[in-house]
Amino acid sequence: MPELPEVEVTRRGLLPHLEGSRIAGVAVRHRGLRWPVPEELEACLPGRVIRRVERRGKYLLLECVREAEVVADGVAGGVTGSVADGDDAGWLLIHLGMTGTLRVWHEPPAPGTHDHIDLLLRDAAGRPLTLRFRDPRRFGAVLWTTLPEALLPTHPLLRNLGIEPFDPAFDGDWLYRHTRGRSAAIKTVLLSGDIVVGVGNIYCSESLFRAGIRPTTAAGRLSRARCERLAAAVRETLALAIERGGSTLRDFVGSDGASGYFQLDCLVYDRTGKPCRHCATPIRQIVQGQRSTFYCPQCQR
Repeated sequence: MPELPEVEVTRRGLLPHLEGSRIAGVAVRHRGLRWPVPEELEACLPGRVIRRVERRGKYLLLECVREAEVVADGVAGGVTGSVADGDDAGWLLIHLGMTGTLRVWHEPPAPGTHDHIDLLLRDAAGRPLTLRFRDPRRFGAVLWTTLPEALLPTHPLLRNLGIEPFDPAFDGDWLYRHTRGRSAAIKTVLLSGDIVVGVGNIYCSESLFRAGIRPTTAAGRLSRARCERLAAAVRETLALAIERGGSTLRDFVGSDGASGYFQLDCLVYDRTGKPCRHCATPIRQIVQGQRSTFYCPQCQR
């Protein structure tokens, strides 16, 4: 499943192609994604310009405005599953689900069975582009919202998300304060995403290893010092994953079709029985919340 690094890699890859591009048309071939693709999308989007490509957690947000607003720099708004007539600005909210990808094509191949949506674009130089959403398992989402930007955090899909890991406010003190009273294992708490977003299964095991914390440790028992190490490890791990293009285990590719390589740098993930890269102790695997966890029993006490 694409996690925060993979989504951020996708966002950065899309940015130079999409910002300033005008939407000339929309082709929806299959509406049955995790939530139905809005019926009005084909009528609402053409003529709009993509002004920004943002990310919140694992959601991509494309701000789409009327061309007149680009000149006037008007105020844009936000996100729901339906389209309201007369709205001058809005956002496409896109989730890649488990197997979704977004790719930009100058000359797209004929659409395949799993190519569900195309945005037909003209870039700032007037050249044609196609942004194609592909999702074999159809757990992804492409929705539309006209909430004012200030109210985007209240959207049902965004309102329970924790802080962004690269937000300056996310530090050891934040982690310490938000884990008090939490008896669940720290790995389970991190995966829930209500304290900090983006620490998916791979990156959770890797962050806990870098911080020297056993994944079964009760979150509420972590000291301030250990929380400080863990917050730093989360940022370090996610930053490295983004630099390496994310992780490609099955389906993920970036917007240019390139695979990610972070999995080659993993210190514990998917290394059951192999020697720890730090102490040579065999890596162990357990199951937490139906997800595999990997750790070193010597380095993580």
